[in-house]
This record gives sequence, C-alpha cells and structure tokens, in this order.
Amino acid sequence: MSDVLELADVTLVRSGSRLLDEVTWAVADGERWVILGPNGAGKTTLLQIAAAQMHPTSGYAAVLGEMMGAVDVFELRPRIGITSAALAERIPRQESVLDVVRTAAYGVVGRWRESYENLDDDRAGWLLRRMGIGHLAGRTFGTLSEGERKRTQLARALMADPELLLLDEPTAGLDLGGRETLVATLGEIAADPDSPATVLVTHHVEEIPPGFTHALLLSGGRVVAAGPVTETLTDEHLSTAFGLPLRVRHEDGRWSARAVVAARDGVPAP
Repeated sequence: MSDVLELADVTLVRSGSRLLDEVTWAVADGERWVILGPNGAGKTTLLQIAAAQMHPTSGYAAVLGEMMGAVDVFELRPRIGITSAALAERIPRQESVLDVVRTAAYGVVGRWRESYENLDDDRAGWLLRRMGIGHLAGRTFGTLSEGERKRTQLARALMADPELLLLDEPTAGLDLGGRETLVATLGEIAADPDSPATVLVTHHVEEIPPGFTHALLLSGGRVVAAGPVTETLTDEHLSTAFGLPLRVRHEDGRWSARAVVAARDGVPAP
C-alpha cells in the first residue's frame, strides 16, 4: 500500500503557540484512521494540514504524493473529501440539498454559473440515497435537521470520488439516535474496499465506527501513540492522552471508555 498522507517532524506555530509539535504520521491507501485527544490537542489543526488548507511551520508534509509548499493546493483539494463545522457554515442556507452535493464536483460551495451533466446528477442522487436522504434532494439546506445536514455533508464529501476522506467530528451535535445511525453509515463506508483512505477526528471512543483500522492519539500537539487500533487504544495510552485514569473496552466492534473510580473508605473500585 502506498501512503496517501505522510508527515515527518511537522510543527505548526501560530501567534506564538505551538499547535503541533514534531508530528510524524503516515496514512496508507485503504486504511481508516481515527484521531483522538482532548480539546486543544491539535486534532483539527492536523486535519487542516491533511486537507491542504494549512502549511506546517517546519517539517515535511505530503498529501496524495504531493509535497506541501511545492504543489498548487487548488488542484490538490478537489481530490480530498472533507466534512467539518467550518465547511457547513459556508454552505448557503437557501441552497438545495442536491446542489450542496453537486457543487463538490467543481470544488465550490454555492451554485454560480457552472453547469452539470447527467452523470453528476446521477451520482449526487445515488449518494443521497446511500445516505438515506434521497427524498430530501429538493429541500433547502437551511431547513434540514442537524442529522440530515451531517448526511448531506457526507454525500458531498464523496461526490468527487476523493482519494482521501477527512471527517472532522462528524457526529458532533447529534442526539443518541442520530449519532448511532451516522456511526453505522460510517461503518458501512469503512467496510467498502472501494472507499478512500479515511481519517476521522473525534473526542469520544464511542464514536469510532466499526471497521476503523488505526488510531492516532494526540495531547498538547504531540503524538502519544499511533498504530493499529487495538494496539493503540489501551488503558495506558488513553489515560496518558486525556490526563486521567481510563478503562477502555472493545465489544461487538465498538469502543467505550470510562474513568477509573478510586477506592473510598476501604471499598475497592469496581
């Protein structure tokens, strides 16, 4: 497998703050990665470098075989599918759901004067049906529920048949039912051998879809651990990343974690 993302000693400094500190990490074709860590760990910053939206202050970063700083990012970005809260804010609320998805074929947000072929319409419609929201194609983005917006963004991210799929907290803001439904959909995408290499950012191990193969733990902009998911999501590594004793479980393809309760008054913790 070839690397679709390769970082070596990547450091990023903004306004005197070191947001990433000598991060070395690689994502190979066919892998599904989850990035975990507390608030301020550098997860979203790392994803922005992977999305060719930010350049590191120092170190080596290559995306889809193209070295950052030596490539036209406007040619690179259409090869990357992404969902994020920042992107959702840029989508015009009056835009139809179908157009929200179709415009990704041109790498733009909001219809202008571009024209679409039947193949574009067919793919957008198929993706919406795959996400279970084909019936919403004619609705405007602003009238959708949060869960429907998340699914629309996911369809949009897949529209251009990307080589790298980046998902920044895709289940944030969803209720339990919405979260579980979307996690199941992401698990189906992860299980599809034709799906692109995928990187998902989350704060919660419970939101890791089945089928994700690797994990990267960040804390304070530095890598705590990285590798195959079952070797990385251990009590020791999670406890170090989040700064408190945690117990991790993996059952029926899903992960969970909880704090270890200290013994009190001579009664052992469960």
